[in-house]
Amino acid sequence: MKKYILLTIIVLSAVFQSCTDDLNVVSEDDDVLSEDVLFSTPEGYKKAFAGVYGNLTLTGVLGPDNSSLEGVDAGTSQFTRCLLYLQELTTDELIWSYENDGGTAELQRNIWTPANPVILGMFSRTMVSVSYANEFLRQSTPEKLSSRGINDAATLANIELYRKEVRVLRAYAYYNMMDLFGKAPMYTENDPINFAGPEYNRKQLFTFIESELKAVLPDLKAARTNEYGRLDQSMARMILAKLYLNAQVYIQENRFDDCITMCNEVIAGGYTLKPKYLDNFKADNDTSEEIIFAIQSDGSVSQNWGATTVLTNGQIGAWENNGADFGIGGWTGALRIRKEFVQKFDGTKFSQDTRNTIGKGVQGDPSKQRTIDIADIGVKTQGYILSKFSNKTSTGVNGVSSTYADTDFPLFRLADVYLMYAEATLRGGNGTTAQALDYVNALRRRANSNSNVGNILSSELTLDFLIDERARELHWEAHRRQDLIRFGKFTGGSYNWSWKGNSSKGIAIPSHMNVFPIPEGSLGANRNLTQNTGY
Repeated sequence: MKKYILLTIIVLSAVFQSCTDDLNVVSEDDDVLSEDVLFSTPEGYKKAFAGVYGNLTLTGVLGPDNSSLEGVDAGTSQFTRCLLYLQELTTDELIWSYENDGGTAELQRNIWTPANPVILGMFSRTMVSVSYANEFLRQSTPEKLSSRGINDAATLANIELYRKEVRVLRAYAYYNMMDLFGKAPMYTENDPINFAGPEYNRKQLFTFIESELKAVLPDLKAARTNEYGRLDQSMARMILAKLYLNAQVYIQENRFDDCITMCNEVIAGGYTLKPKYLDNFKADNDTSEEIIFAIQSDGSVSQNWGATTVLTNGQIGAWENNGADFGIGGWTGALRIRKEFVQKFDGTKFSQDTRNTIGKGVQGDPSKQRTIDIADIGVKTQGYILSKFSNKTSTGVNGVSSTYADTDFPLFRLADVYLMYAEATLRGGNGTTAQALDYVNALRRRANSNSNVGNILSSELTLDFLIDERARELHWEAHRRQDLIRFGKFTGGSYNWSWKGNSSKGIAIPSHMNVFPIPEGSLGANRNLTQNTGY
């Protein structure tokens, strides 16, 4: 059950004023509690702790259209929606039909600027995660606890664990800043309020993230032993595995052995593949034994315009009007897929692949058959659609709302670990090819109802195969941009896709676009920040 969000709703009505001040971000919430009131009881600490998690789900406390951040719209600052747009809409996997929506046209045509509102939303929301984490850490020192008469041993142990988890959430926020922007202002709980944090480059951020995660990892709860909605050791190891897999991009170092070590430790945590692939993306996916960490969504208590609400509503076709199949109202063709992604499933080997949910038109109606090409982004019947996410449970029960999804966003899952192990092995890491092949074929068997029809041979296990297999397995899960950069296929012209570079056929884009610009407003708020080259 998704009980953890309920505490989040309460605490986000008590946004810490000080923690927004130190980032030059202003809270719009009127109901701001003083720190002495909020942190006067053990229950207050639990609520505040839930609020750090809650920033990944909610934008404010007055409903889905409310933003707790002044000057940043709720629709362009929800964390998972921004993550989805920056990691997916900029690539070969996704097209958004409504280009009048702020920032979307620039992202999906790869013509963004520092004025893009989605980029600002991601930067602001992620740095507020840092701010919330820092304030919790400031307020939960032994000295603070003692001064407030909180001295019960069990309570102190719980709060100490909260502190460790909060440090992982802060490291995850900086991981995203490092990946997306290549730099970030650095703030910790030891800095004073209204402090202008120094600019950290990728190397400095990498070192900070790695050291923080290693420091707290032994004291986190073991894999799959924490309450749902909270992280454990596997979440920390997953971030480290991602850090090491991409180390050549981030810091020009080979850390593939370390990536394999982390993958092995995650795999040893007791996760197993969900027998049915699509059950990972349904309204009861909080029961999935494959998901390592998910960002919670509840159609009644956490209404927001997050990734799973966007994906479930957006995938409903303008012609197909198939919302009833997925327990959601639908947004009349908001999302479609680009030609190059469709072609990843070409061939008879994928005819029974359950990951292939591509829709090509209305069955039995020759007048409503879609074209693979999207000549005009505004024409919602051009381009194929997808049916991956659902607001129904695995037993076919609708979510509680027909507008807001009950489906949690699967941030990290075991299938990704298998593919990372295989890639790190092929790139020279100390895994074994036999084990890598077993992991890949486990995914192929699952996709083919336990049949070996989709299995590959050792000779077929190549890096070119893996970048396509990652798309087949992990599409729409906010990995694609990072993957394409790591494979040298995002910028430049070695791999073009429809509307890349604002051309219907796709053209090369410059290498500086491997990172996003620092938003104009963020530069103005902290004079220590510098703009990324090329912007």
